[in-house]
Amino acid sequence: MLIIFGGLPGSGKTTFARALAKRLGAVYVRVDTIEQAIRASGGDPARDLGPAGYVVAYGVAEDNLTLGRVVIADSVNPLDITRGAWLAVAARSGVIAVEVEVICSDKIEHRRRAETRKTDVEGLVKPTWQETVEREYDDWGQRPIIVDTAVRDVPEVVEALIVKLRSDRLLPI
Repeated sequence: MLIIFGGLPGSGKTTFARALAKRLGAVYVRVDTIEQAIRASGGDPARDLGPAGYVVAYGVAEDNLTLGRVVIADSVNPLDITRGAWLAVAARSGVIAVEVEVICSDKIEHRRRAETRKTDVEGLVKPTWQETVEREYDDWGQRPIIVDTAVRDVPEVVEALIVKLRSDRLLPI
């Protein structure tokens, strides 16, 4: 199974994606980490990578899916094209894809998080609140499971996701 997390910076997606990966013993693939490693290899920390980080992440995820592993993908995943590419990875690998959009419905809290969070990837510069709210971000429509981090804590959200995946018969009981 491929569990595809997406959401604006500061929404909490990395926190929740990591916690779910740990709980499931899943492979965790984070586009931020990949992109920063690519930037560091070229010496220019401000370099625009275009789709490179996502393309590498798709390949790493596909390798692990074909080995029978559950993979959790963590990225902003802002566009229909990136979402479609993740779904194509799952289809090529012959696995189920589950999309999870992480939101923070409390805009004051979301802004506080975006402005105060520290980076956990050396050299990664987090976007400003203004960059976050001005970011191109396509509507997901009805597809994803929506997780609102303003109303529940990490253990509650992880447990709710596991219950949902089991009730939909996507995870073994």
